[in-house]
Amino acid sequence: MSSEGSTYGDIHRYEPPRESTAAAVGIVLLTFIQIVLVGLFTYGMLAGWASGIGTTLTLRIIEANMFMGGVLTAIFIDLAFIMMLYRKEFLPDVMIVKKRRRKWEDLYIEQDDVDGTTVLDNEALVENIKRAVYPYYKK
Repeated sequence: MSSEGSTYGDIHRYEPPRESTAAAVGIVLLTFIQIVLVGLFTYGMLAGWASGIGTTLTLRIIEANMFMGGVLTAIFIDLAFIMMLYRKEFLPDVMIVKKRRRKWEDLYIEQDDVDGTTVLDNEALVENIKRAVYPYYKK
């Protein structure tokens, strides 16, 4: 894929979203499940399911903590599916032309120093030897 004729910031490809009815129904159903799970988790926290109030058995506390952790896991997985469906079916696919940086810009080199220095230059050779022997040498 070449970007000849494209300038920085131009939209290279734009595909409108599908906006399928099945995805909309799926998002509504997953949102209903999400509300039920959040309500169950909130009620469990307020009722003290995971805190061990009213019970002295350690095993029941561990089971309650595992149940509350499972509900919280289901909440986040359900939310991930809602976001995945929304992103895939209702957001457009857009590709924008980006500016490529030259390699010397990544190395923080000045434009005048792109070609470097020659080895045969006596002053540069002496500077390189001084830097090799003593790395903290300043010009």
